[in-house]
Amino acid sequence: MTLPPPSIESAGEPTDPAGTETKETRASATAVLSVSETSMGQAAAEILARAQAGDHQAFAQLYSLHKRRIYSLCLSMVGSVAEAEDLTQEAFLQFHRKICTFRGESALSTWLHRLAINVVLMHLRKKGLQLTSLDEAMEPAPDQRPGRSFGAPDLRLSGAIDRLALQRAIDDLPAGYRLIFVLHDIEGYEHNEIATLLDCSIGNSKSQLHKARLKLRDALRRNPEQEGRR
Repeated sequence: MTLPPPSIESAGEPTDPAGTETKETRASATAVLSVSETSMGQAAAEILARAQAGDHQAFAQLYSLHKRRIYSLCLSMVGSVAEAEDLTQEAFLQFHRKICTFRGESALSTWLHRLAINVVLMHLRKKGLQLTSLDEAMEPAPDQRPGRSFGAPDLRLSGAIDRLALQRAIDDLPAGYRLIFVLHDIEGYEHNEIATLLDCSIGNSKSQLHKARLKLRDALRRNPEQEGRR
């Protein structure tokens, strides 16, 4: 379909009806997009309702839609491909068992995201990670004192950083540090939410995040030197 060329309007009313047709076309496109978005929302709601009613094909559709993000979350939190794969499967098993309890009070993706985090935390507790043993001295060493309050955005970690180097540095963090770094700086949780999730104090969450950032900065600073020696 070929659209008519745009009209050149005089100071008065447009003499070429093509300008009117262009506005109508845009209005029509906006209406179609709105209907399309509504249809997509209705389709998603129908898939969810079918899955809650026991339709395995509908559940498979939900799995395909969300599996990549849940796997990425698990991998970031545990740093192991094998464990992340197992935890992703466990998260979706829990999702299958609990899907009928979902009442739509939040987005399904948010609900599933929180469920996956709880699965990972349970796994880490079974492995013996002391999530509440974050009672180190709140004051960092003199050479590690931050120049601003705990929890503020770390501008020194911004900029062009090799993503693979950054991922390796995150994977190498101690489990407790990595967990809080992922929850706060990647997943966007506030310190009060992290404190609730991990059953620790807000101060401990801020302290561990600061120390995780220091370790990351040190690892990223060393990385170019190591690359140069290869």
